[in-house]
Amino acid sequence: MEKQKKAHEATKIKKLHVALYWAASCGGCEIAVLDIDEKLLDVVNAVDIVFWPVAIDIKYKDVEAMDTHSIDVCFFNGAIRNSEQEHLAKLLREKSKLMVSFGACSVSGGIPGLANMSDKEQIFDTVYLDNPSTENHEKTTPKPSVAVKEGELRIPTFYDMVKSLDQVVDVDYYLPGCPPPPWLIIDAIDAIVQGHLPPKGSVLAPLKAVCDECRYEKSEKKISKIKRIYELNPIEQKCFLEQGVICMGPATRAGCRGRCMEGNMPCTGCGGLLPHSLDQGASMISGLASILGIEGEEGRDDKDVDALLEQVRDVVGTFYKYTLPVSLLNRKVMK
Repeated sequence: MEKQKKAHEATKIKKLHVALYWAASCGGCEIAVLDIDEKLLDVVNAVDIVFWPVAIDIKYKDVEAMDTHSIDVCFFNGAIRNSEQEHLAKLLREKSKLMVSFGACSVSGGIPGLANMSDKEQIFDTVYLDNPSTENHEKTTPKPSVAVKEGELRIPTFYDMVKSLDQVVDVDYYLPGCPPPPWLIIDAIDAIVQGHLPPKGSVLAPLKAVCDECRYEKSEKKISKIKRIYELNPIEQKCFLEQGVICMGPATRAGCRGRCMEGNMPCTGCGGLLPHSLDQGASMISGLASILGIEGEEGRDDKDVDALLEQVRDVVGTFYKYTLPVSLLNRKVMK
């Protein structure tokens, strides 16, 4: 009987220990984990979740007590905005064999990274002081610690810059998207469980551009005017760029299967940089310059490109919506 029991135990597959953490992000990546639907049953059979603050009651001290590399893989979503997030990034890196940067905010700073257009002082002025919806007669702003009669109260230190995860700790793999689509999550989990991972540093998404997954017809592109999506009436079944609407598809990594375009919306770039691209925004601006069509003239110059870009309402928000912290710009230069 004892031998049978041991044989039965030997046939059991050892479950992977998995951690999930939510830093500076909207929380959509936490929900995306549930979007894999019935595949969740396979995941439950293959992994044990040992840390997931949004879903289970576990404390930071519990993680601190874990052995080094006792977590097989950590899916870390969100950028690094404050000291608490940096502490957890470093702690989970120490405890995890694999660190997966999960979602656009973790991979490249995401929408929180647009805050790098301002510094800490400017952000606090806008939120707590110079705001028509805020009454703050004492001009109070958050402090990392404050003394009260009961003792000292402490909150995380708000950093001057937003950083991507790999600007703080070593990252093994990247899973882009806002949020990552279910099929990429499933492929990543399968690769981890089966031990069929690509080389360290790989992005777990296709190498091609979003344009290769887009259903719209494509031909020679020439534009002389930038339009907003609501100005298209009707929306033609051809490339958004050919209709004058900025679509980040040519400068964005695929993997989304063109879901935004399926909903008649242009790509905003959440898949991040293409392979061998140093700067998503610069790549897209260069691409726009190459399709600039000037009627009645043979050539174009920098003034033509500048005139086209002046039609873009929000240059940084359009071309660096998800990648400002990892771009060549990194942030606005503060005087």
